[in-house]
This record gives sequence, structure tokens and C-alpha cells, in this order.
Amino acid sequence: MRIKIVIAYDGRSHAGWQSQPCGNTIQDQLEAAAATVAKEPIRIHGSGRTDAGVHALAQVAHFDAPDHLTMNPFNWVPALNTKLPPSIRVLEASEVSSDFHARFSATNKTYRYDISTEPVLSPFKAGFAWHLPRQFDPFLLEDAMKLTLGTHDFQAFSAKRGNETDTTDFQRTLSQADYEPLDHGWRLTWSSNGFLYKMVRLLTGSVLEVAQGRLRLDDFARLLDQPRNLPHGRAPHCAPADGLSLKEVRF
Repeated sequence: MRIKIVIAYDGRSHAGWQSQPCGNTIQDQLEAAAATVAKEPIRIHGSGRTDAGVHALAQVAHFDAPDHLTMNPFNWVPALNTKLPPSIRVLEASEVSSDFHARFSATNKTYRYDISTEPVLSPFKAGFAWHLPRQFDPFLLEDAMKLTLGTHDFQAFSAKRGNETDTTDFQRTLSQADYEPLDHGWRLTWSSNGFLYKMVRLLTGSVLEVAQGRLRLDDFARLLDQPRNLPHGRAPHCAPADGLSLKEVRF
């Protein structure tokens, strides 16, 4: 039986999603909990990686339950949660078809990024908002974000993993790029058919550079769709992990 799970987590105390030797990633914690329940190793496949310190409101993953476990799929929710640290919670569990894949079946992802403009950051927002106590122009912010909508080559907004080749595809299609006011801050929302490594953080950092008058709007525009054989710049600033949350994955 293939099980789809929806997970929420506070990323502050974890080393990201992807399994690492340290054992303190979201994937490691979930696999350890599942192995305890099943009494055998279980591989968890996520919809994508989140960096250390990044949160999730609704990350999606799947795994194949061993044949000897015949419990109702929803019972995986309490079974896993009793084995997980309080910073990770399984919200839903359901049976899916054998061809479902949390990563390859996903069609759209939405991230949100919270920014605090308070003079002093509340300790209750630490790790959940980028503290940016400066004035910036929301109209310039909107203009910069609108430029990213549609299909573009985002190589200038992608951090290198070291496995890129001449055929690496940096094209992605953004269907949403907007912002809304919060009490003492702002929330940026990005939706796309896929995101490159650190793409949301690099886009967020760059549009805020425009909004603060540190980067001209036309220079920002030139970072999009650069010729592969003649690149002329990279994103000027990568926003911190603080404040970034995976909001939704659609299939």
C-alpha cells in the first residue's frame, strides 16, 4: 500500500529535509519513526528539499507500507506522531495509487516568505520572519515581482549544487508572485511548477534590493533569461531561511 502523508514542521532545529549523516533532518526523523512502527526500514520520498531553517505548513511525502501492516491509512498519523519530535507533525495520511510520486507527480508548489519591519524583532517571531527594519517602496517591490511571472530562465536565481551540466534546465514558470501587508511587515508569495535550489530565497532577496533602491529595476530585469553561453550577472542577495515556509504542494 502506498501512503501519502502531509507534514508540517518547524525547521529551526533541523538540518533541512534531505537525509544527512547527522540524522537530524526531517526525512531522517520521519524514516526513523516509520521504521519503529513497521519494525523494518521504510524510505520516505518528499515532494522536494527544504533548506535548514525553512519551515513547512504542508510538505507532502509518500512511502510504501510493508505488506504485513494492514492498518487503516489514517492510523499512520498517530502512529508516526508519537515517535516524532514536537517540531514535526504528520497532519494527514491516505492511500494513493502505486504510480503516485510525491516529487514527480507534483504540478505546482507555493512558498510564502514573511518579513518583519518592526524596529525590534519579537522573540516569538525569531526564525519565522526576516527582520528588515528598513523602509522600502512597495510599488517597486510589486514591479519587480511582476517581472518574474510567466516562463523564464532563472539560472541567475539558482545556487549551484555542483551537478549542473550544459543541458541543465533552468526554465520555470511562475504563476503567482505577489505580496500582502501584515501587522508590522509583509508576506511574499511565490507559486511555480517547480523551484531551483534556493530560488525563492534569491528571488526574495533580489526584489527587496529593488524595493530598497539598491538595485535598479532594469538591472533586475536583465538577470532574467540570460544567454546560457554569455551570462551577465547573478542575483545580488540571498534572503535568509528565516521566514520561508513551504505552504502548499498541488498534484
